Amino acid sequence: MALQACDIDDVSMKGQIFRFAPSPNGYLHLGHAFSALLNRKLTMAAGGALLLRIEDIDPDRSQRHFEAALIEDLHWLGLDWSETPRRQSEHFAQYRRALDDLVQRGVAYPCFCSRGEIAKTCATSGDASRDPDGAFLYPGTCRGLSPAERERRFLDGQRFALRLDMAKALAEITLLLTYREFRESNVAAEIIPKPEIWGDVLIGRRDVPASYHLACVLDDHIQGITDVVRGVDLEPSTALHRLLQALLGLKTPNYHHHRLVLDREGRKLSKSKGAPCLRDLRAQGVSPSQVREELSRRMNVPL
Repeated sequence: MALQACDIDDVSMKGQIFRFAPSPNGYLHLGHAFSALLNRKLTMAAGGALLLRIEDIDPDRSQRHFEAALIEDLHWLGLDWSETPRRQSEHFAQYRRALDDLVQRGVAYPCFCSRGEIAKTCATSGDASRDPDGAFLYPGTCRGLSPAERERRFLDGQRFALRLDMAKALAEITLLLTYREFRESNVAAEIIPKPEIWGDVLIGRRDVPASYHLACVLDDHIQGITDVVRGVDLEPSTALHRLLQALLGLKTPNYHHHRLVLDREGRKLSKSKGAPCLRDLRAQGVSPSQVREELSRRMNVPL
């Protein structure tokens, strides 16, 4: 399957292209601000282009008013981007084509199991192994279903998701997988990822035609992203992303996984745990320069 990277402009295509990719499922907090500002800093240092991507692939949680709010907050921080933001929800057809390609090649298969059924199977077998996201490693219940049995379940209208057959996927890769990791420095380290820690991971969900992992690598390729700057909490995903890039013939960007902004108890800032959001700080009269100064002090990184 061939995907073409989009043209931005002749100048930016000769340099580096960064992206900030928030999900519109809540208001931005200081952790998001640090990642966005670090993206801007590295973009400016490279003389490159910064893009905004709206990762609204989850229809249950993504809301347009959150999208409008995050764009307003980013402008308030002083960020701008080189083209119209890309919304994942507008590109489901591209993700579906990639999924179909993997299914046709036999490296992805339909899974009819619910989360509860998977948990029960793992409990019965005594295998509590989990992937980096905390989900039980899939026990392979549907991996060996015959074509006839799969067809019967399709005709019965059983709901299904699509999983990557990790063993078959790894068997397709003939070259050693690597990627370049910079963290917050300008010195690269060559990393050999281990995507097998994800097991037969979900790559196509019941309600949308792609998982975060698949949509992310496709978007990075299509947008011509050369450098991915994101939190260290997403670093385990890079192993899986590198495998998907190899399977689909996609470009591999450089990665810069940065430290996280923590609360007073040393925990990652979270929307769900009520981390102070930027719009609240704005309402309190905090200025963008004060936010930058506070984050620079906390993270010991000039922004």
